[in-house]
Amino acid sequence: MPREKTKTVYVCSSCGETSPRWLGRCPSCGEWNTMTEDVVRETKSRGFSAPSASSSGVRITASRLKDISTTEEKSRIVTGISELDRVLGGGIVLGSVVLLGGEPGAGKSTLLLQLCGAISRQVDVLYITGEESTRQIKLRAVRLNVDEENIMLAAETDIGAICDLIEQTKPGLVVIDSIQTMNCAEISSSTGSVSQVKECAARLLIVAKTWEIPTFIVGHVNKDGAIAGPKVMEHIVDTVLYFEGDKMLPYRVLRAAKNRYGSTNEIGMFDMTGSGLKVIENPSQLLLEGRPIGVSGNCVACTMEGTRPILSEIQALVTKTSFGTPRRASSGFDFNRTNLLLAVLEKRAGYFLGNLDVYINIVGGLRLDETACDLSVCLAVVSSLMDKPVPDDLIAIGEVGLGGEVRSVTNLEYRLKEAMRMGFVRAVIPKHSLNQLDPKEFDRMELLGVSYVRQAIGLL
Repeated sequence: MPREKTKTVYVCSSCGETSPRWLGRCPSCGEWNTMTEDVVRETKSRGFSAPSASSSGVRITASRLKDISTTEEKSRIVTGISELDRVLGGGIVLGSVVLLGGEPGAGKSTLLLQLCGAISRQVDVLYITGEESTRQIKLRAVRLNVDEENIMLAAETDIGAICDLIEQTKPGLVVIDSIQTMNCAEISSSTGSVSQVKECAARLLIVAKTWEIPTFIVGHVNKDGAIAGPKVMEHIVDTVLYFEGDKMLPYRVLRAAKNRYGSTNEIGMFDMTGSGLKVIENPSQLLLEGRPIGVSGNCVACTMEGTRPILSEIQALVTKTSFGTPRRASSGFDFNRTNLLLAVLEKRAGYFLGNLDVYINIVGGLRLDETACDLSVCLAVVSSLMDKPVPDDLIAIGEVGLGGEVRSVTNLEYRLKEAMRMGFVRAVIPKHSLNQLDPKEFDRMELLGVSYVRQAIGLL
């Protein structure tokens, strides 16, 4: 008989690194005060087993890759929520495990309950809650007007009982809210610890893959915005989604950090209302609403989120500094990229900003990480500096290099078509990209090609 004994280890709550003694700083990820005490069980067996025999005595077989069939009638379930289907790559893959993280109050439970209502018309749904009672879920479902016919609720935290319930009912979709509240009776550590989260996620994964039941798992995030718990939890799941959004703004953005069955470049946009999350079909129109007319320091940029072009307003404010060192601040735009563009404007365009404060803001809470927005930022900064408005019907698209040159960007045709659809009649683009465009497709738009940022500023 195997002998079991327990030992105490210290586990980092940020990355899952283990140590036999407590450390103030994790040697793996460098975080401070994240080592928590955990008790694990060691199993030692007497003697040695045969090399060819597994520890459980069960022999496994392997199948040839060419013999495995992929011609199922329905490999994906279309949820009916267009933005969610876009991020997932066209729908929910059978047997996939999706981890959904986000700040408290972002709307994770609301999104999943609306998903249950939308998909319950096709399959049965099992919703497991460890944070609320079934009555509380019922109240939210009534407020969201969710179809309640094929949705089963259970308030349980024991992962063994939950797996048994899944195997008995065999639903078409399982929702676990949340993984940090689940516990395994065989592990003596407290609920939410690294060992508990890792074991509970592994058991849910086995059940999902065995019965091909798609499973959505809600994960809490730490103060840095990353999903709390061991990093191995993000490795074993198929898809990792982040639900982002400022609590002071009604807009929410759904991003994929990992997706084995689709692209990670797509985003989904939602509007948080009193009756739940509403899909935003036209983000460009929403982000440009209320744009000031005839005001300096504003310029419209176009960014690509996957296959979708989105227009966003860039605001810049240049003022005389009150301190010895001028301030540089950016919201929604990379801070280091801001300093780089300001240096290019000083060196290549001749605009001195050394004694001026510069503030950059992206309207609507969207974050622009693409270099195609460089030219728009430069025009907005110079517009504020000269107090000369950028024409309201003009959009700027292009990357700015260290030599002051305007370089080409990808998917320029899609960006220009979106701008033309939103009513823009002039576009400042890289000059050498003009040869790659068909003038007949842009007969309602004047394309202004520039080679250097100084030429683009001269069009103001």
